[in-house]
Amino acid sequence: MSMHAESTSEEMMSEINMTPFVDVMLVLLIIFLVTLPLVHQTVNIELPKVSTERLVNPPEPIKISVNENGQYRLEKEVIDLAELTKILALDSLRDPKPVVLLYADQNTRYEDIAKLLSEVHKSGLGKIGFVTQDALKTEP
Repeated sequence: MSMHAESTSEEMMSEINMTPFVDVMLVLLIIFLVTLPLVHQTVNIELPKVSTERLVNPPEPIKISVNENGQYRLEKEVIDLAELTKILALDSLRDPKPVVLLYADQNTRYEDIAKLLSEVHKSGLGKIGFVTQDALKTEP
């Protein structure tokens, strides 16, 4: 006489019910399928057509340097700020406007550079390039 236990309703169920999980995954899949075309939708527009020709003769840049004593140089000649302002005003009338290249000594006071930048801005020249030296290059 062996005892055989029959399944009763009091016994614990040891399997995971996957139905709710599958339902949630199917709903998410449907949501992604519906919203994906909306995300990648584009607007058809006609862009303007322009030529991309380069300037035949780009203007010569204006080279200004400032040393640590606050002395300004246009190209290689010493010039004071008042004269430089007049020259910049005349150069701003050229078409196309030239670029101002600023060479400043690393020990130059910020005040001297700020004065120069203010005068360049007042003259109407908007493109300013700060010329630096490559730190990795060794001097010959």
